[in-house]
Amino acid sequence: MEWRKLIWLGVYALAMAQVEAAVVVYLREIYHGADPLALFPLVPLGGADLSVELIREVATVLMIASVALLQPQRGGRAFGAFIYVFGLWDIAYYAWLKLLLGWPTQWLEWDVLFLIPWPWLGPWLAPVLVSVLFVATGARLLSAPACVTRLATSTICVGAALVVTAFLMPATSSHTAGVPRVGDFPWVVFGVGYLLMAAGLAIAGNRVSRAA
Repeated sequence: MEWRKLIWLGVYALAMAQVEAAVVVYLREIYHGADPLALFPLVPLGGADLSVELIREVATVLMIASVALLQPQRGGRAFGAFIYVFGLWDIAYYAWLKLLLGWPTQWLEWDVLFLIPWPWLGPWLAPVLVSVLFVATGARLLSAPACVTRLATSTICVGAALVVTAFLMPATSSHTAGVPRVGDFPWVVFGVGYLLMAAGLAIAGNRVSRAA
């Protein structure tokens, strides 16, 4: 039954998030031992540690993709499984960090989100908002067969490109060399990208409703 699939994918996402959060707790203790809650100013990872971290990030995405590709009738279901697990993993990651480390301490506190091709920076709430969209749409795509149309795909891709651009922009600004402020984040770029992603995912979800 579909609800069992959602539950077990959710268990996988929650377990992955705990492992991810535990690794970050250790990294914070190593690189920010004086105050693990203060991530900025950033302390650059060493050469070997950076390589290990980059490989870990790629491995995380591959783990989520591998589970998604196990879905029968790939296409819309595989895409739904990927964004469902990714979204739950991301949300649970911050929940685990709060439980294990007491961080984040503020709603708009900044985080390092990813490192490829260079650091993605932004308030932690921004990726969580994207993840909420992922979980809702992913669950719908897994609940009924659907074909993700070209319109939905192109809209999602354009929106995702803008969201990623918003996360990449702060690292190119001198303002984030120290402790970044909320205003340093390109909210307009993120907002436009987020709305486009929401529209594309809504189109995909609407296809589910019609097919059900």
